[in-house]
Amino acid sequence: MSSGKILVAQGGGPTAVINQSLAGVALEARRFRDVSRVYGALHGVRGIVNEDFVDLTQETSHNLELVAATPSSALGSTRDKPDVKYCQEIFQVLRAHEIGHFFYIGGNDSSDTVRIVSLEAAKAGYPLRCIHIPKTIDNDLVGSDHTPGFPSAARFVAQAFAGANLDNAALPGVYVGVVMGRHAGFLTAAAALGKKFPDDGPHLIYLPERVFVLEQFLADVKAVYARHGRCVVAVSEGIHDAAGQPIAALLAKEVERDAHGNVQLSGTGALADLLCDEIKAKLGIKRVRGDTFGYLQRSFIGCVSDVDQREAREVGEKAVQFAMWGQRDGSVAIQRTGFYSVDYALLPLEAVAGKTRVMEDQFISASGTDVTDAFRLYLRPLLGSGMPDAYRLRPAAVAKILKP
Repeated sequence: MSSGKILVAQGGGPTAVINQSLAGVALEARRFRDVSRVYGALHGVRGIVNEDFVDLTQETSHNLELVAATPSSALGSTRDKPDVKYCQEIFQVLRAHEIGHFFYIGGNDSSDTVRIVSLEAAKAGYPLRCIHIPKTIDNDLVGSDHTPGFPSAARFVAQAFAGANLDNAALPGVYVGVVMGRHAGFLTAAAALGKKFPDDGPHLIYLPERVFVLEQFLADVKAVYARHGRCVVAVSEGIHDAAGQPIAALLAKEVERDAHGNVQLSGTGALADLLCDEIKAKLGIKRVRGDTFGYLQRSFIGCVSDVDQREAREVGEKAVQFAMWGQRDGSVAIQRTGFYSVDYALLPLEAVAGKTRVMEDQFISASGTDVTDAFRLYLRPLLGSGMPDAYRLRPAAVAKILKP
């Protein structure tokens, strides 16, 4: 390697456990005698091109542990999506600072950034080891059983819908909860893990892996409402029609777009409001309520999976070990073994970069509005220990006198 300097950065949406990976890199790297400095880039790749670095070598182990247990990105993040020119600038900064190892914690776009920087270093003949460390609540990285950040967000979604179901049972009506997920429905599907009794919500789950038909949606809601006197619905923000058009864009009068030109799905309550308006107008149900979970599910401090914490730490540690002992760049992947244990592999960057995993068919019910037992078995170990449970009265009816 060119030097004993390491650079680590965090990109994309924050999670409840991304700082575990950061601490894993910093603490594991300091165990290696050849490592002289561990730098952190503020606000991801933007911090790299601006040379906004902090020296994590000077952080105490105790404070790193405290930060590790704190949600959100401690170094700050960015939504910048680097092209080749941007990555060339990144590489020039890394070379100027004599960085020998580059670790980037993030999702699909981050893995592609690492891939391009790795190619630039190879073209220049510069000995730079580049490792992508997985992170995304969407759980959509190819080659991994699951990704750090997803289990904690899924735990939040499951508990939130369990609570919404209890509320809806007390004051019956229709409740629509919109969950993050543009292309993959894993997080929305997690709502099913909050069910305890057969008539518990969510009664209907709509995922981006299936075409959304408004007329069928209304028919589904009407049928569930007739059967139970109420209906709880989990909807992915990425639901779309047969042509791939987001439902939010089809129903909305005005469409907001993000920096990349995509229809703005997160951070807006438009889809929930629009679906609720359709239910009120077409079905005549008066009590209809909608929520958009938005950013709540990403870094919720009181709802973290202990399994997620442990694995997020380990992917950071394994990234350093792969970098120090391996002879190639790559993306760290979690692979399940047995009923529930995991191993870690280093996948080629080109096998992960720019690709999107979606929910497998075996996880989605034939109706397309529920999940299968296979999905429940897949997700339950990831949610961690101490999941709360809800119970019901066993009412013994008293005979009526005035109104028999």
